[in-house]
Amino acid sequence: MARSGAEILVDQLLIHGARRAYGVPGESYLAVLDALVDRSDLQFVVTRHESGAAMMAEAEGKLTGQPGIAFVTRGPGATNASAGLHIAFQDSTPMILFIGQVARGLRGREGFQEIDYTHLLGPLTKWTAEIDDPARIPEFIGRAFAVATSGRPGPVALALPEDMLVERASVADLPAFAPSPAGADPADLEALESLLREAERPFLLVGGGGWSESAKTALERWAAANALPVGVSFRCQDYIDNDHPSYVGHVGIGLAPELRQRIEASDLVIALGPRLGEMTTQGYELLKAPQPDQTLIHVHPDPEELGRVYRPTLAICASPARVIEALAGRPALAAPAWATETTAARADFERFATPGRLDGSLQLGEIFAGLHDYLPPEAILCNGAGNYTSWAHRYHRWRRWRTQLAPTSGSMGYGVPAAVAAKLTHPDRPVVALAGDGCFLMTGQELATAAQYGLAIVFLVLDNGMYGTIRMHQERDYPGRISATSLTNPDFAALARSYGLQAWTVEETAQFRPAFESALASGGPALLHLKVDPEAITPTTTLEAIRETSLASIL
Repeated sequence: MARSGAEILVDQLLIHGARRAYGVPGESYLAVLDALVDRSDLQFVVTRHESGAAMMAEAEGKLTGQPGIAFVTRGPGATNASAGLHIAFQDSTPMILFIGQVARGLRGREGFQEIDYTHLLGPLTKWTAEIDDPARIPEFIGRAFAVATSGRPGPVALALPEDMLVERASVADLPAFAPSPAGADPADLEALESLLREAERPFLLVGGGGWSESAKTALERWAAANALPVGVSFRCQDYIDNDHPSYVGHVGIGLAPELRQRIEASDLVIALGPRLGEMTTQGYELLKAPQPDQTLIHVHPDPEELGRVYRPTLAICASPARVIEALAGRPALAAPAWATETTAARADFERFATPGRLDGSLQLGEIFAGLHDYLPPEAILCNGAGNYTSWAHRYHRWRRWRTQLAPTSGSMGYGVPAAVAAKLTHPDRPVVALAGDGCFLMTGQELATAAQYGLAIVFLVLDNGMYGTIRMHQERDYPGRISATSLTNPDFAALARSYGLQAWTVEETAQFRPAFESALASGGPALLHLKVDPEAITPTTTLEAIRETSLASIL
């Protein structure tokens, strides 16, 4: 039977396993919205901004390993959504963004809101294309799902001319795509084990895209069997149970000095999945570029990533999940010489993850360390970017797979929309969204989305009245010369109540736990407004201390 392009499109999404799409409605894809009326198996989640829709789709892609789906209209809708594409690209997250486009006969005339998306979004996606013929929709959608999940996962963008969506075509559906991650050559595994046997101070660094819960289990099994110290790359802390005896810390912003020294002193680094980007390599200084002092084994699914910055001794182009699952099935090494060092590294981590005190009546270290005790291990924590995240990264312990949703791209505003997607994807699990005051107001309107769908999310807004990260850098590089970093904020608790949320204001540490537990038990979205002393700029120092150190160096 002949179907409209919009009907064919929605049918393909259902065939490939999509059950949810996020978006802001637009006239350029009205036909798709109409097709959804008769296809109730695909939920359309109405968001309040296209950046929120794209971040929600990215977060669902992270959680499920299948492409998250978003729809936006042409022009400003697409440019607003580009923030989510950038997150998906740098985080290696499968995602598909559908963009309404001007009618085919109007292209090239700078029609209303017209953009050439192949030029605009090419650097932000694995593949960007425009579908001109409704009969080719099954082909394009099948390819989009395959590209988004193959090799190094990532985002795809497809433009949909509005007249193409109403044109009818008789075309057969294609079967659902099947992911095909690349496995490692047995010879590569033997070479990896040979280099490991020769090592005295190895270090295993994990991260990147394409992982799974079974891969996490295999990692924990292989690391324990071989007494290996394991660090996680930037914002990949849920790739291993943080209570595992082999886990020795987070190799990202705020790297523990002792952990840095251990990595620098290692004689073998096994990078299992991460890109070895700027954050994880501490500005490309943790390992010497392009030729590290250590023997480097780099496992990554994209051949273009292997050798891009660092020249590895052994490059393995394969899915890190497939590699670790294969390694976990092989015999363990006998009495590894580094076992004592791993125990010592774990002890260093325990000390580093024990909070101290800074200025102010609200002690964030104590609060985030306490979450480990009164949140279940399956709870999902979401955050954007800002200095407030350093407390979570240092003191909270992730135990289950995909309980951390955070952008390795460092995008502000991610935590609130990510939490919406997390609760829709896992309605039975507690979800907590973390945001600084600057971070929150970039996507805070998605509180309306949480309220509209009755999502029991706890939002924590950490308010210190400034763009804290930039202020910290400002005091370090231009001490005492404050410019463009101060913020005048609303009463966030009152703002939340205006959306229909329950809300509490927290000014002292002792107030946090009862307010947080009340929020968890409220049965709907709730917000805690945490008033943070602006001097407490990181877990270890104050603004005044940074300023004094900088002034002393100048004098």
